[in-house]
Amino acid sequence: MSDIIITDKQLSASAYTATINAPIEAIDIADWLFNLPEAEYQRCCAPDHISAGATFTDDGRRMSINVEMIGQTLMVQHYVAEVATPTLCRMVSTSDAFTPNGRTRVQVIWTLSARKIDEATCEYTNSVVAHPTQAFLDFIDKHGTPFEDAADARQRDGGDHNSRETPLFAASIERRALARMAAKAA
Repeated sequence: MSDIIITDKQLSASAYTATINAPIEAIDIADWLFNLPEAEYQRCCAPDHISAGATFTDDGRRMSINVEMIGQTLMVQHYVAEVATPTLCRMVSTSDAFTPNGRTRVQVIWTLSARKIDEATCEYTNSVVAHPTQAFLDFIDKHGTPFEDAADARQRDGGDHNSRETPLFAASIERRALARMAAKAA
């Protein structure tokens, strides 16, 4: 399916940070993301996180498939890795959105990053930006919803979700980093 992404319009943008108590050298966000057990994903924002898995595109690029509730909308995210390194993953999805009014699609850009604070800690940032597709604009027009109202709802619900999942993602990345350090020391 080919979607027209409206990049000059933004539905929402949020970025939250949390501390990871592990050295930057022990952090591997890409490894964490593409090997994240489903139950761990669910714990990172219960009850919103429903399911997750990793796969590949037809041309071999890594993907993370996430199913989650954002407010009253069931989102099926088809994140394709544009960048996947130990300290930076930039994931882009044209996501299916199942709203109370029906199904549509939006683009979501999810950026996960870590930066060194000192020898023992890092700062994790979880950034999410959403853009409408033309199908989304047609959908809200059909339902008489002004773009500003749709954007306000997405900003509220997406920001709330991101604020809750960010510290839990950071804690999960920290646990994985510390376990890797312990395994290397053994």
